[in-house]
Amino acid sequence: MEERPAVAEVSVPAPGEPRVEYRIEDLAHHSGATVRTIRAYQDRGLLPRPERRGRSNVYGDAHLARLRQIADLLDRGYTLASIKELLEAWDAGRGLGGVLGLVAEVDGPWTDEKADRITRAELDAAFGGNPDEAAVADAVALGVLEPLPGRDDEFLVPSPQELAVAAELHAAGVPLSAIAAHLRELRGQVEHIAARFLEFTNEHVFARYLGGSPPSEADAAEAAALVRRLRPLAQQSVDAELARAMRTFATRYLRRHLTPEIAAQPSDEPQHVALPAHTMRAVQSLVGVEHAATFIAAAVEREVQSRTLDILTANHSKNSGVDQKG
Repeated sequence: MEERPAVAEVSVPAPGEPRVEYRIEDLAHHSGATVRTIRAYQDRGLLPRPERRGRSNVYGDAHLARLRQIADLLDRGYTLASIKELLEAWDAGRGLGGVLGLVAEVDGPWTDEKADRITRAELDAAFGGNPDEAAVADAVALGVLEPLPGRDDEFLVPSPQELAVAAELHAAGVPLSAIAAHLRELRGQVEHIAARFLEFTNEHVFARYLGGSPPSEADAAEAAALVRRLRPLAQQSVDAELARAMRTFATRYLRRHLTPEIAAQPSDEPQHVALPAHTMRAVQSLVGVEHAATFIAAAVEREVQSRTLDILTANHSKNSGVDQKG
């Protein structure tokens, strides 16, 4: 992932250095913003008013630096409302260094893996040598491949490891459509795990640092240090639990196939069922994340009981009808 440039500091001319002045059109040209955008920022209070000189407005380096700050914060995902709060804090003497350090820490790479490039010919060769436009379209939609502007025959690969796994599965006989479907299902489940980990750490760790809006310089700096410490913990936890689960289920699966009589016996252990992501979100919004599993289990049990009663009622009605006819 590319490193984001630091937010521009407000430049102050050195003593004796001539002050640079801009008309609004010049300011737009140097900042990359439009004249309309600059005026909108002024109306919102994001940009200081220009100096009025006769019938003209005159802008300086401070305006240019502020426009670059706004553009950088927008690029980082901030809204204009939150940017205004940050800039007001800056103007009030509370530095943005800690806040932006926290943003950079969270926004930085969460893996040591480096992105790579692959040509279309190399891609086809890695997957059996037969071009498959539908599979490439699936990979692009999933973000496994990213088209490069102006290069129709080359792709960016954000995770070469993920692409290598797909190639190995395909070489083992798994259809590309099945690999894409499995990745979609896996991604939904992993995103749920990530969301729960963030909720957990925010509740027990970060809530005390991020209560302010924006947080103080010291709190933001301490939160950034915590992100560095906690960042690998989520992956380590998932790796350990995945290894445990794979060992358990693989052993059980192998034992069931080696001893067929065991397979005939019903299992009393809980069974895991994958639900669509939108269904899980709807349940979680209804009863809360911590009660979602209990709610789903109760709903299924109620449906089973309801259908059992329907069957018993239908059988009773059928038998009664036969008796009356006889």
